Amino acid sequence: MDRVTAPNQVSPVPPADLPSTLGELRATGHQYRTVKQELRDNLLARMSSGEDRFPGIVGYEDTVLPEVERALLAGHDMVLLGERGQGKTRLIRSLGALLDEWTPVIPGSVLNEHPMHPLTPASRALVNSAGDDLAIGWLHRSMRYGEKLATPDTSVGDLIGDVDPIRLAQGRTLGDPETIHFGLVPRTNRGVFAVNELPDLAERIQVALLNVLEERDIQVRGYQLRLPLDLLLVASANPEDYTNRGRIITPLKDRFGAEIRTHYPLDLDLELALIRQEADLVAVVPEHVLEVLARFARDVRESPSVDPRSGVSARFAIAAAETVAAAALRRSGLLAGAGAGAGASASASAGAGAAASGGAGSASRPEAPVARIGDTVSVTSTLRGKVEFESGEEGRETEVLAHLLRTATAETFRARLAGLDLSGFTAIVAEGGAVETGELVSSAELLRQVGTVPGLAKVLDRLGLGDAPSPEEAAAGIEFVLEGLHLTRRLGKDVTDSGRTVYGDRD
Repeated sequence: MDRVTAPNQVSPVPPADLPSTLGELRATGHQYRTVKQELRDNLLARMSSGEDRFPGIVGYEDTVLPEVERALLAGHDMVLLGERGQGKTRLIRSLGALLDEWTPVIPGSVLNEHPMHPLTPASRALVNSAGDDLAIGWLHRSMRYGEKLATPDTSVGDLIGDVDPIRLAQGRTLGDPETIHFGLVPRTNRGVFAVNELPDLAERIQVALLNVLEERDIQVRGYQLRLPLDLLLVASANPEDYTNRGRIITPLKDRFGAEIRTHYPLDLDLELALIRQEADLVAVVPEHVLEVLARFARDVRESPSVDPRSGVSARFAIAAAETVAAAALRRSGLLAGAGAGAGASASASAGAGAAASGGAGSASRPEAPVARIGDTVSVTSTLRGKVEFESGEEGRETEVLAHLLRTATAETFRARLAGLDLSGFTAIVAEGGAVETGELVSSAELLRQVGTVPGLAKVLDRLGLGDAPSPEEAAAGIEFVLEGLHLTRRLGKDVTDSGRTVYGDRD
């Protein structure tokens, strides 16, 4: 991705009341400010008003964001160091929102030159000749952000620019800036430019950024252009990249004013908040299932079987939630196709405090897509590729993830239901009884097997399912309790050849 502007890549239309000439601009009292002054002033204004300075950034309020704010207030270019999936790119992209919404530019300038501060000889001549009658344009802040994903094949021409032979052939001299086809960095003049995965950039290409960061000029094809670029340069890197795929050369590291370490969510609540914010769920995923997935991600991250140097991305938990939601939607579709929607027997859950949903007694009622704990099993295989395991775990990846998922489920079971009397559930399978569930078992069928369970209402309340859960939500709560009782060695469990799960007496 070479350049990122607004999500739709289209600049908004400027308001009609903005000045249209340089003279009108001067009459408003407008003062030229550098990008770093602009960022500093707008950040301070947001601090004073109490407005959210970095919307959508979760878990960095007391750690990373204060360091970012200090770097912006100091006017420092910065590099963010952190393992994959820690939100470095999102944080960098949010910096553009601190720019002025609209800024004046000389129309047609590829360097986004300010009419009060022209850079190139052609623009200076234009301003001198037109004076206050110079027509000006307006650039939205969404068009003032540039981004380059560093790859080994990135060239100096991509970042800085190169001589345009066609313009030379038209008679311009080699020292004329008009002969240059400017690269991504100068084209983001008066904006924020980001280099993602900086260590992947070849060292000889990193050298080209030295003058940009310190002297604020650029060099192309052996001659120097004195173009004082005005931008904030931000880079991201994985700490391991210093010795793995590549490294940031020492002179370039020295030119960054701030080096800021990012991290994964520090506690479970932040992990859950991130999943809720980022996951695009196609079905209802109850809170206790999301908590299992959040604990699962944290357990994987801390497991000695997983390579800690590569990290476990926050995208792991997000993708897990989306996968579980998809499994619930698949069950809903298959049951509808098989004519196995929830039946009238779902009303049996009423005595257990679980049938308050309207229409639950209709035999034609379709199965609503609600995730259950059994749906989480699918993530151990589909997300295996997101985790780098230690070399000694080859061939055991799925087994390791399955064990960690069971651990996370048991931890959530204890945290959510500690102190409750669950003897009503164990009594269901006493004396040879059993409860059968699984991917294609409808909520109506599961509720019919369970019947009225003493204490179910308290369980559903603890799980955040409310006083009037739907049959599908009640079934999700019941299946979670059965699985938790199995993991705490109070129920037995068997998986049939058809993939169904049978909970029964341990004996």
